[in-house]
Amino acid sequence: MSLWRPTAILLASDLPLIPPTRLRAMTLPTFVDLNLDPFWMPFTANRQFKQSPRLLVSAAGMYYRSIDGREILDGTAGLWCVNAGHCRPEIISAIAQQAATLDFAPTFQMGHPGPFQVADRLRRITPDPLNHVFFANSGSEAVDTALKIALAYHRLRGEGTRQRLIGRERGYHGVGFGGISVGGIAPNRKFFGSLLAGVDHLPHTHNLEHNAFSKGQPTWGAHLADELERLVALHDASTIAAVIVEPLAGSTGVLIPPQGYLERLRAICDRYGILLIFDEVITGFGRLGAPFASQYFGVTPDLITVAKGLTNAAVPMGAVIVRDEIYETFMQGPAGQIEFFHGYTYSGHPLACAAALATLEIYEKEALFERAASLAPYWQEAIHSLRGLPHVIDIRNLGLVAGIELAPREGQGGPRGYDALCRAFEAGLLIRVTGDIIALSPPLIVERSHIDQMVDILSRVLQELP
Repeated sequence: MSLWRPTAILLASDLPLIPPTRLRAMTLPTFVDLNLDPFWMPFTANRQFKQSPRLLVSAAGMYYRSIDGREILDGTAGLWCVNAGHCRPEIISAIAQQAATLDFAPTFQMGHPGPFQVADRLRRITPDPLNHVFFANSGSEAVDTALKIALAYHRLRGEGTRQRLIGRERGYHGVGFGGISVGGIAPNRKFFGSLLAGVDHLPHTHNLEHNAFSKGQPTWGAHLADELERLVALHDASTIAAVIVEPLAGSTGVLIPPQGYLERLRAICDRYGILLIFDEVITGFGRLGAPFASQYFGVTPDLITVAKGLTNAAVPMGAVIVRDEIYETFMQGPAGQIEFFHGYTYSGHPLACAAALATLEIYEKEALFERAASLAPYWQEAIHSLRGLPHVIDIRNLGLVAGIELAPREGQGGPRGYDALCRAFEAGLLIRVTGDIIALSPPLIVERSHIDQMVDILSRVLQELP
């Protein structure tokens, strides 16, 4: 049993003065006995963490507050998800009011206004003709849902032989069996058997020899999309249902698509009748300066998966946004039959819908997507100013996303990145690391002063990093 007690319990009166705009939600709870042992933490080295835990107890705006009373600047929007900043009163109020009015209602052969309102609101910002929405509760569920829609769609059209799914190396599509099957991160896959049958993978696009220190989309690598032609020749187009990619790969270390790459994928899919799925769980809702990455790149897929920023992470929610023709294909046959035998108890949960509506209102009212676009040039130059510091072998960026790749320690991949995470946290900055790659994705409310603060802390961390 691991029983951890803070060395000192701070009262609210002990906290350093902070601006009134950030006083909300800053009061520290009191932890007398905090038993860390029962919680099996996800994607975490549990034993290492519980020896020296990093605990966050409150948040507001751009900052977390740690259990020892320190402000931690959020350089990752939580986990790519708190796009509008923390503890927004509009979202808090909407959730509370909904909980007091209708805490739950089923959406199987029943309904409530929330999901219809959210779907209609989403339709205003999705690329046409993607105008129909199926709700889930996470990015993982959204991906598995999209894969099932793709398989069922082809069967309904009399092409039931199209059962093969194509993912990409280093792709991350959540942790459902469908998502890890089409995903391409080895540690996520290797413990879980053969996974789904009939899955193949495109090569990833990351290449330091050709693209190191690119600003925006690299110029080399569009030809890698042509590997889909090879897979078509190998398996025959009549067996392939869908290709799924992240337009910009986030969790695997910020991999920026080369110029022309996504356009080539779209053209090849069109040529062979293959559905193209964009996993926009990270890139959706303004991360690149547009509602969706598909609009930023000018490439329209057949399905888009979203989650994270949909509710500003206040309540879990995911969704699949579907092209009209796909939806209409399901809406055939007798009117009384269920068209798609799939769903979740909490699809379109009332609290999630309330959070989504309030979040979408904030995005529009505060023009946060446009704000991200206007800040992107300043972000780019600030992040690339770290070039030349110890261990930095690449910096890449797009929109309000950046990846800083560090040289691994000899014979060890990952420890240097983890060391950077710990040192940055102690210095007052939350970053995310994947192996030896630092990923940054701040809330879209970020100010230039916050960007300067992030770069200053990272500069000091990198210069001190062994």
